Amino acid sequence: MNGELRLLLAEDGADAERLDALAGFLREELLQLDVADVTGLRDGEPPLGARVFDVAVVGGLLVSLGRSAGGLRSVVSAMRTWLTRGGDTRRAIRLELDGDVLELSAATVTDQDRLIDVFIGRHAAGEGGRWPAGGKP
Repeated sequence: MNGELRLLLAEDGADAERLDALAGFLREELLQLDVADVTGLRDGEPPLGARVFDVAVVGGLLVSLGRSAGGLRSVVSAMRTWLTRGGDTRRAIRLELDGDVLELSAATVTDQDRLIDVFIGRHAAGEGGRWPAGGKP
């Protein structure tokens, strides 16, 4: 499973500095998982003729998953934990992989479990969306 998972963090009342700090802490945590790399998310293509153009997306991370399907599951699990760390502050996370988007925020744990299973299932499946012989990976 090679892929790049785009993460976008949100927290009620957080300014750009707070989101940048949250993304930095989360990056360090994600680097401990079974992923190839985690970098800041960059936005856009350079304008024609521009010498330098590298705009970071505030609160954004790009996770290079590598070949392990377990990496995706561990990252999503870490995202669920991150959501709960906000205490009374409402947090949200947007995950995008191959054009498929999963947004988690105030959903119940049961709803989050169901959404996560569907999201991971779509990306961990073999060709044609079917599980490899013998069931789920």
